[in-house]
Amino acid sequence: MAQPRKSAVRTTRGPEHDHARCASDALARAEQVCQERNVRLTPIRRRVLELIWRSHAPVGAYELLEHLRENGRRAAPPTVYRALEFLRDNGLIHRIESRNAFAGCEHPNAPHTAQYLLCDECGDAIELEIAGLARRIETRAAEMGFQVARQTVEANGLCRRCRPDSSTHAR
Repeated sequence: MAQPRKSAVRTTRGPEHDHARCASDALARAEQVCQERNVRLTPIRRRVLELIWRSHAPVGAYELLEHLRENGRRAAPPTVYRALEFLRDNGLIHRIESRNAFAGCEHPNAPHTAQYLLCDECGDAIELEIAGLARRIETRAAEMGFQVARQTVEANGLCRRCRPDSSTHAR
């Protein structure tokens, strides 16, 4: 399988998607969530979240570290990992397990288990929240005597922008 390309501001949300507004709204929601939970979105935490929201492609910790250093910040790996831990613990980001990377959470106001569609071509991650899926997995696991500690549902394929024209391919 080919490694996904890094994405700048390419999204799978359709041609009408305004990513600048999307990212701005996400940061505003993050500030609101932190205020409601009485936790601090420090400048470094906010900057890491901004870097994650630069695109819909998951970003790794060392890539974040590189971006912080490019902008003149003195940052060490523990600083980035602590910021990521805070953001994840507060539901502002999700970890994409298969890529060892992080993506912004589109619905940080309520705890949920996200599922992801991952584009193998451009690297974008599309967050899904399929109602009841997490509960169904937990219920079925319990029936089998298994206690779920954490769920990761990731589906790989091609997003609408990277998928070849389906009308030219046999099905």
